[in-house]
Amino acid sequence: MPPRVLVLGAGLISPPLLRYLLSHTDYQLTVGALDVTKATAILAGQPRGRVVQIDIDDLAALAPLVDEADVVVSLLPAGFNPRIAELAIARRIPMLNTSYVSPALAALDQPARDAGVLLLCEIGLDPGIDHMSAVRVVRQVQAEGGAVEQFVSCCGGFPAPDANTNPWGYKFSWFPRQVLLSARNPARYLQCGQVVDVPGAELFAHVRPHAIEGLGVFEIYPNRDSLAYRDLYGLTGATDMLRATLRYPGWCDTLRAAANLGLLDVDVHDWPAGTDYAAVTTRRLSPGGGTTIDRLAAHLGVGTDASVLARFEWAGLLSDRKLPVRQAAPLDLFVGRLAELMTYQPGERDMVVMEHRLTASFPDGHREIITSTLEATGEPFGDSAMSRAVSLPLAIATRLVLAGAINTAGVQIPVQPEIYQPVLDELATLGLALHERRKAAN
Repeated sequence: MPPRVLVLGAGLISPPLLRYLLSHTDYQLTVGALDVTKATAILAGQPRGRVVQIDIDDLAALAPLVDEADVVVSLLPAGFNPRIAELAIARRIPMLNTSYVSPALAALDQPARDAGVLLLCEIGLDPGIDHMSAVRVVRQVQAEGGAVEQFVSCCGGFPAPDANTNPWGYKFSWFPRQVLLSARNPARYLQCGQVVDVPGAELFAHVRPHAIEGLGVFEIYPNRDSLAYRDLYGLTGATDMLRATLRYPGWCDTLRAAANLGLLDVDVHDWPAGTDYAAVTTRRLSPGGGTTIDRLAAHLGVGTDASVLARFEWAGLLSDRKLPVRQAAPLDLFVGRLAELMTYQPGERDMVVMEHRLTASFPDGHREIITSTLEATGEPFGDSAMSRAVSLPLAIATRLVLAGAINTAGVQIPVQPEIYQPVLDELATLGLALHERRKAAN
């Protein structure tokens, strides 16, 4: 019987994965999702594919789909993955996904090992390609007898220069709510041998400029707990380790202001009838004279002509436009406003950029700065760079699992050579290669 693949979720990043799996003519492909529009269009006329409309919360409907599969691939938000993993363990089939390992999923490691089941997580772009390419370059340095002293890795997705048409320097190629929820995450990194703990409320106080050769100057801010990957990357001797998110300049100042104003709050409010966006944005301001802009500028500590205020005005966050709902969290009102305005128009291209920057010392006494950089741009009227960079590592790993080329169990991320070597090699043939540069360190 041909291998049977169950894909759960059919959102923005799914098309490249579905096409990849359909290109292997012996796979039988089932796609389960609440919104089946994209999957139906891709699988139309494909005798080896079918689409099932399903609510993932309906375990009675989901379990039979898992029962008939040989591997489960989740493109769903991370919160759904533990329940899917439990079904996969019970069925004794592997499950793959692109999300970070949550505590609930980590708790399934031993049951998965006992059942001989692989739960491969963090096999997308970030996390995913970042892990695989970082481990590869670190181990290359170590194979040369070198030691990594400093490690900075950053990744981001944003409009290509020709599509960068709004003052925020950003458009959504990923779940908008998840993008802004990540702005609440606490972080942890290593600087000059000292651990730096960053509360979520202070995330955008830890921003630094970052120049990438040939692309210009960006800004980066910490991405979750960098130290969780210190041993996995082989960086126990490093004095500096930072995993960071990459953005065009201005994003961080604006999100810091949004957090200050409570626009990232997730508690649901009951808003009086007729409440406008300006009332939501300015609700934390102290009463006083002067215009709203003057009061807002004073609260944020910026000038009235600051680009931060200009971005809020452009987005209508200081307008008398009425709220579309009476009950909502400030974050969801914020997300809804930005998602309405900051979408890619037909033919516009996004861009994904990743860079690892290492300072390494070698036995002969010399030191080098090593950079490994990925730059990918979306296809006009085709797949976005984000969808390709997230879904193709997952698709390739699925093929490797079905071919018996990955032989491990439990909750795993792709830091083993048997995973990262073939995945990175194939990604390079698909236009997702990292390019390495070396120069002497001062």
